Amino acid sequence: MWGCGAFWGARAPSQLQRWLLPASRRRRRPAAASFSASAEPSRVQALVYGHHGDPAKVVELKNLELAAVGGSDVHVKMLAAPINPSDINMIQGNYGLLPQLPAVGGNEGVGQVVAVGSHVTGVKPGDWVIPANAGLGTWQTEAVFSEDALIGVPRDIPLQSAATLGVNPCTAYRMLMDFEQLRPGDSVIQNASNSGVGQAVIQIAAALGLRTINVVRDRPDIQKLMDRLKNLGADHVVTEEELRKPEMKNFFKNVPQPRLALNCVGGKSSTELLRHLAPGGTMVTYGGMAKQPVVASVSLLIFKDLKLRGFWMSQWKKDHNPDQFKELIFTLCDLIRRGQLSAPACSEVPLQDYQRALEASMQPFVSSKQILTMW
Repeated sequence: MWGCGAFWGARAPSQLQRWLLPASRRRRRPAAASFSASAEPSRVQALVYGHHGDPAKVVELKNLELAAVGGSDVHVKMLAAPINPSDINMIQGNYGLLPQLPAVGGNEGVGQVVAVGSHVTGVKPGDWVIPANAGLGTWQTEAVFSEDALIGVPRDIPLQSAATLGVNPCTAYRMLMDFEQLRPGDSVIQNASNSGVGQAVIQIAAALGLRTINVVRDRPDIQKLMDRLKNLGADHVVTEEELRKPEMKNFFKNVPQPRLALNCVGGKSSTELLRHLAPGGTMVTYGGMAKQPVVASVSLLIFKDLKLRGFWMSQWKKDHNPDQFKELIFTLCDLIRRGQLSAPACSEVPLQDYQRALEASMQPFVSSKQILTMW
């Protein structure tokens, strides 16, 4: 069950009201409990979709009534929440995990604890929290969640870093660590290098002493983009067109062939990544922006013994216990504190201007992540 801990106004059908209440309140009304702060019902705003389709058409700004806080619940005031490709895919109905409808959009974000139930021990009012899993519904001003749906994060990191911490940097870190035993000086090649994951890969790889070869699509402001990625720590930035040229053979005379390729595009772009992998190397696919299949030649698989793998952060969480995810979050927070990991380029947009933010997030050559702000 994926959604917010809120319910519609008095005229809403009872079934819908029950679904939008926290799980702890759907079963029975909790016994009287002491709270760390006031939990009086209040009106909140949320971006809701009742069916799948074009986000610009199916997402609506709704007024919701916040449920009272149960014993194991946490009242959270959302501060900021990004619009990620997975959010768009989920609204379109093209994702591996789909919430029951109607649903509040948003899989990621950071909020501040307002009140906690009497059984809550892991967080307290004033703490910052992020979702423990996808599908929580972060595009709303306030919500009531169960404690186990949240993870506390330190408040000494930038707000934008906290809001974008739980998806892209986690994906980047795990792909760099889990598929090849890379050592300082080894090379990694990736496409979609200006994406949120791509920017995190550049920075985390640099912190680990790895070299990155970063592939991007050509565009009018290509030099500006290349400079920005190099400022993040990118060793090399090339366009898709340059990667296909014979001259790349000379390039790899001076740069170690990568043992790891990270593919978020598919189609011809992924084929080119495979061509430049070192023998025995691995290509990990974590997205398909081109909406085209990955094509691998038989000769590359046989004579270079290349490996094709996939990665989905939600599946990694299912395969690991919550403490391991918390450890990952704290590792990334340490990188942020040391100045080795920053948030992707962001554009802050008030929640009420969500249409503009949704449209901007779906434009081609987007280099700035849209962040919905709730204050």
